[in-house]
Amino acid sequence: MTTASLRLKSLWDDAKAATMSESEKLLYRSNLLGSDKRVTNYGGGNTSAKVMETDPLTGGEVEVLWVKGSGGDVGSIKMDGFATLYMDKLRALKGKYRGLEHEDEMVGFLPHCTWNLNARAASIDTPLHAYVPKKHVDHMHPDAIIAIAASKNSKELTQQIFGDTIGWLPWKKPGYELGLWLEDFCLKNPDAKGVVLESHGLFTWDDDAKTCYELTLDIINTAIEFFAKETEGKPAFGGPVHDSLDAEARRAVAARLMPAIRGMVSGVQHMVGNFDDSDAVLEFVNSANLRPLAALGTSCPDHFLRTKICPLVVDFVPAENNIDAVLAGLPQQVADYREGYKAYYERCKHADSPALRDPNAVVYLIPGVGMITFAKDRATARISGEFYVNAINVMRGASAVSQYCGLPEQEAFDIEYWLLEEAKLQRMPAPKSMAGRVALITGGAGGIGAATAARYLSEGACVMLADINMDALQEVRDGFAKQFGRDVVRAVEMNVTDEAAVARAYADIAVEFGGVDILVSNAGIASSASIEETSLALWNKNMDILSTGYFLVSREAFKVLRTQGIGGAVVFVASKNGLAASPNASAYCTAKAAEIHLARCLALEGAEAGIRVNVVNPDAVLKGSKIWEGEWLEQRAGTYGTDKEGLEEMYRNRSMLKRSVLPEDIAEAAYFLACDRSAKSTGNIINVDAGNVQAFTR
Repeated sequence: MTTASLRLKSLWDDAKAATMSESEKLLYRSNLLGSDKRVTNYGGGNTSAKVMETDPLTGGEVEVLWVKGSGGDVGSIKMDGFATLYMDKLRALKGKYRGLEHEDEMVGFLPHCTWNLNARAASIDTPLHAYVPKKHVDHMHPDAIIAIAASKNSKELTQQIFGDTIGWLPWKKPGYELGLWLEDFCLKNPDAKGVVLESHGLFTWDDDAKTCYELTLDIINTAIEFFAKETEGKPAFGGPVHDSLDAEARRAVAARLMPAIRGMVSGVQHMVGNFDDSDAVLEFVNSANLRPLAALGTSCPDHFLRTKICPLVVDFVPAENNIDAVLAGLPQQVADYREGYKAYYERCKHADSPALRDPNAVVYLIPGVGMITFAKDRATARISGEFYVNAINVMRGASAVSQYCGLPEQEAFDIEYWLLEEAKLQRMPAPKSMAGRVALITGGAGGIGAATAARYLSEGACVMLADINMDALQEVRDGFAKQFGRDVVRAVEMNVTDEAAVARAYADIAVEFGGVDILVSNAGIASSASIEETSLALWNKNMDILSTGYFLVSREAFKVLRTQGIGGAVVFVASKNGLAASPNASAYCTAKAAEIHLARCLALEGAEAGIRVNVVNPDAVLKGSKIWEGEWLEQRAGTYGTDKEGLEEMYRNRSMLKRSVLPEDIAEAAYFLACDRSAKSTGNIINVDAGNVQAFTR
């Protein structure tokens, strides 16, 4: 890759910007900067502009600081993501400052500086922007800059690369004191265009929005070019000592590791996994210096808040493919990490520190295979992995030109267990009822399968949709990805009668999400024929899909659920016909009865492992159902002497409650049987049929 191809290119459009106010230019600049992970990682960095606005009380002009609000992301921020504060009040805050020991109390004064009753909370970095005497300020976390900031001779490198254009400040935890440091630097160095903060990131500034944006890019490009030149031809991380497995083999190892790890780290809450075997990750995990560098931890506060202070290196040897030995030793490795983390907490805690948090690792590095990350939801797991890739890039650069330095342990702890950070965590909304749960839904492209997926996704679950109809499956998946986000939904083509295809689907869900908690066995067909006209092929087709298929997907689910050891739920979507005989449907009714009895057997087997197995029995769900689109509809209409249009009315009128049954009704029952509200229920049947006395359970 050439140096020119590595350079960041300005995306600024003068014509577009000409129509914008200064605050709108801030939004534009922020989104452009956040669109490239070489500039900053998700949620990292912040931007600001000092803008003349009309005071809503006096009607006079006042100077207002627009700055990214707490917890926002510059790449996706909207106008309501910025905090707005009176600059005169922010300057007046200096009179309230009682010194370094009391700097955290300054955050409590920021709401008193709010302009226009803006509800967006100001971040801890607000003073860093307020006291820089320029209208526009960018604070970014580019890998190329943090590689300088995390080097042993960071100050000398900054001077060597940027001269007097960019200054340098030693490590200081973000907060009010650092804001005063920045102001002092600017006043003493009026010609400087920015500053590198040791172990932290980059500040740049200007009085023009476009110039500030392009200055930020220029400074990052200068660093990128420096590292490209210095590292050319040099082996990274001491060179490779392992070879990567091929892509299929890497996924196979990950598929075995992830459910095992997931079970070990989901004690407090269910965790979701992410797998990354990108080139940057493989270069690091295969290197001679993997273990010493990993032990040093990350440098930038944004990194270790997402990834913990250091990762766990799994004892896998790719040349031996010793996966069985690794799985056998993994419980001890995980336990040792927990003990190490607890010891770190005990060494560093203060009298008022928050209680010990989850002591499990977030990042797991596997030589020859890649990186696994676990977090409370799929997006956080993915983002944590992205942050560690940033850390890998930083270690690569710093190690090539100097010596990489992680933050001192106490400084890292003081960030991780900062009372202000704890307050932010406490303000987070309560998790949804299925947060951290992973579901596999067969027949996922049909009406009941899609409705169940929507119900689970709305409650925070991750869903793998499985179906034999790939075109319909992709359409449903794409719709859910647009509605709920791409992180939480996947699709796999699967014939439930194909033993190998079922096993592959569970390997896929293990790699995509870390494992599985819920199986909704819903794949189905329907046939109608008198016994004399029921061919052996028709009989076998019903048995293959509705009985054997349910057995195969359940058997593989049990394997994963037992590996995880954290319980689970299996929901069979059977039918009223499994309990109540129906004319001209002997094959279908018998297969559905087999489903129900299989569920009872599995409820017995799964109970000791906390695996619950229950059944939903629908009846006459015509809306959105694939099996009602073909011959089955015509056959059932013929059986009951009506036409297609009259069949739904006939079913409604024959029910005790005289109501149509919809896919969403089945989905609600499937949700109840999978969520914790039914935690003490197994071996049960819920009829969702608007009332049919023949289907009453006995």
